[in-house]
Amino acid sequence: MPRHVFLTGFMATGKSTVGRQLAARLRRPFLDLDDAVEAEAGHTVADIFASEGEIGFRRRERAALQRIADGPAAVIATGGGAACHGDNLAQMRRSGLTIALTAPLATARARADAGERERPLLRATEAELEALYRSREPMYRQAHACVRTEDSEPALLAREIAALVARAETLPDDAQEQASWVALREGAYPVVVAEGGSDRVGTWLRSVLGERRPSRVAVVSDDNVAPLHGERVRRAIDGADLCERPCSLHTVAAGERSKRFEVLGRLVDELVAEGLDRSSLVVALGGGVVGDLAGFTAACLYRGVPVVQVPSTLLAMTDAAIGGKTGIDIAAGKNLVGAFWQPRMVVVDPALLATLPARELRAAFGELIKYGLLDGEELYARIEALADALAAAGDEPGAALSPAFTEIIRRCAAIKCWIVTRDQREQTGERALLNLGHTVGHAIEAACAYEGMLHGEAVALGLVAACRVSARLGQCADGLEERVRATVERAGLDADLDRWLRGDDAERVLGFLATDKKRAGKRIGFVTIGAMGDCGITPIELAELVRILRP
Repeated sequence: MPRHVFLTGFMATGKSTVGRQLAARLRRPFLDLDDAVEAEAGHTVADIFASEGEIGFRRRERAALQRIADGPAAVIATGGGAACHGDNLAQMRRSGLTIALTAPLATARARADAGERERPLLRATEAELEALYRSREPMYRQAHACVRTEDSEPALLAREIAALVARAETLPDDAQEQASWVALREGAYPVVVAEGGSDRVGTWLRSVLGERRPSRVAVVSDDNVAPLHGERVRRAIDGADLCERPCSLHTVAAGERSKRFEVLGRLVDELVAEGLDRSSLVVALGGGVVGDLAGFTAACLYRGVPVVQVPSTLLAMTDAAIGGKTGIDIAAGKNLVGAFWQPRMVVVDPALLATLPARELRAAFGELIKYGLLDGEELYARIEALADALAAAGDEPGAALSPAFTEIIRRCAAIKCWIVTRDQREQTGERALLNLGHTVGHAIEAACAYEGMLHGEAVALGLVAACRVSARLGQCADGLEERVRATVERAGLDADLDRWLRGDDAERVLGFLATDKKRAGKRIGFVTIGAMGDCGITPIELAELVRILRP
């Protein structure tokens, strides 16, 4: 059970206001970290900044946080910069459930201007404030969960967060600190990144499901993963006594060819014949293909049965298994038929990567590099270092698996949780940022008829393309393409984009741009890069995009 609930986030996102109402709901005391600092110092935060500077204030803040963390369970509102300095965030994560409250900068600024509290940050210019807002977001994304505050009243937010706290309290201690949460209003679910998690999936599921035990459990996998990990996951589930009957294991052929209507129909028939009913549970054990297929099957079966994702590939662990997108392919393109169907839980066990083929492990760096570009320089530099470790491992890339690798998986998964929480169904445009590198990447995959080119390999080429387009549009420095190209090559991937934009390949690749899901009329919503951690959607004429891409 989380001893404390820490609320973090930028200034004026509602931490104190919501925190007081949350504390009343949870019947815990409410503490404001800034108030604790002021009480100890005998001066206001503004006076401390004026007399001791930020260094002096942060020293006092860290000491106050440590005292509070060692005290009785409480709801604690922290200052906007508290999570971004020293080991404060790690202290908060160890001591309780950390929730980042978010709001657009304009909303936060308007709230601060209307408030009575003196805030040193209000002396900053708009440009300085925006730069600070962007620089702090990567730290806020490392909280256990985020909650949007711009469109809800404090009482409603307090109720939603109290429900999230109750859900988090169901997780055993060995999963709590390692979890990130997709905190949707219709229900929150954890994404737990932990070595050996596949051995504990049954125990964790039993805790999360509580009294709502499934009547049957069916594990869906493919003929590559099932022989390696299928029995392990079955034993973990059966050993937790989730239901009276042993869980069943169902396999499909490995590869994109299984994401078809025919395979979906056969799988549904199998599950019905096995005796699954509306209270049954589907567990997806595998990479992105299995996750998409099993998730869509669960969404369709009896108009929806619960699904749990246990990804076995690096790409699925950091992206495909999180967020509820499910689907199958048709002749016109990938994932054009599907549904949003959120899992009850995602269990990410990096130990499963030890059996992943070297090519697939390297290919996933296309998605990792994408997250580095979305998040900022600090994470990107870590991914560069990991690419170097992968290169040094040579023909044994599994040797690069390490706690640092697990931490990057956790960071990338947390970013995906953050974005899905804020834009589940792609209504605000934020989730569309996850398509960075995918417009050209998907076109290359389609030109290959989804054979011979792995998704991550195509995304890596798409990222090089995104840098080129962004530079030509004047949005980023010319040198970014070379840096990304070098990172792609260090990970052992092909970065020669121009090879795909010449001759017959070019006609096929550029032709498939017209089928992109983000196209509206003659324009495509292309994800561009301004700088590390500063990406956006730029509408661009299809003809102009083709002109820029041609070598």
